[in-house]
Amino acid sequence: MKDFEIVIREKLFSFSDVAYRDFQSALMPTVPKEKIIGVRTPILRKYATELSKTPLAAEFLSVLPHKYYEEDNLHAFLLEKIKDFDKVIAELDAFLPCVDNWATCDCMNPKVLARNKTALLAKTWEWLTSPHTYTVRYGIGTLMRHFLDEDFDVSYAEAVAHIQSEEYYVKMMIAWYFATALAKKYDAVIPFLTEKRLSPWVHNKTIQKAVESFRITKEQKEFLKMLKI
Repeated sequence: MKDFEIVIREKLFSFSDVAYRDFQSALMPTVPKEKIIGVRTPILRKYATELSKTPLAAEFLSVLPHKYYEEDNLHAFLLEKIKDFDKVIAELDAFLPCVDNWATCDCMNPKVLARNKTALLAKTWEWLTSPHTYTVRYGIGTLMRHFLDEDFDVSYAEAVAHIQSEEYYVKMMIAWYFATALAKKYDAVIPFLTEKRLSPWVHNKTIQKAVESFRITKEQKEFLKMLKI
């Protein structure tokens, strides 16, 4: 282990909260408890901001994979500090295959990605066809975050619907995508449910998440409940 890794790891352990570690562990069954230090997200984000202003940040990003969950999240938060689109894409391509849990996957949202939607969409298609669970999940999340408003096209929803996976965390993200799409583009995506174009599990999970949403009207919720398989 290099000197800068020792410095960063010691800093992370100085933030450790054992009770929070246990709480986090219960939420992430794919991550062994011994990989979790127990650092609360606001503290980790603050440290990422401080670290990003030092040469240690680039050195840390260059070493993969990391040992601890918080090191992965620190990596994710440092990526959000990058201002160059091509660089952040390259860094994401290097990091995503190392991601082993939903929390790290979902916490990354570099603002620079929104600056080049055409290139981002092309890269998203690559992520969706990856053999890595959390790269696929990140691709679906990218379509949900960046392409469900003025840039929406129903072909994007079709691409998500066509994803074939038995991975729980991929199926859950598909359901999350369609529940969010129902809140934003109800008329365009309701046929995916009325025509039963999703797998039964994703179909029902989409309805469950949509019914729990404050952005879905009461009338829409009642109709959705009637569509359960």
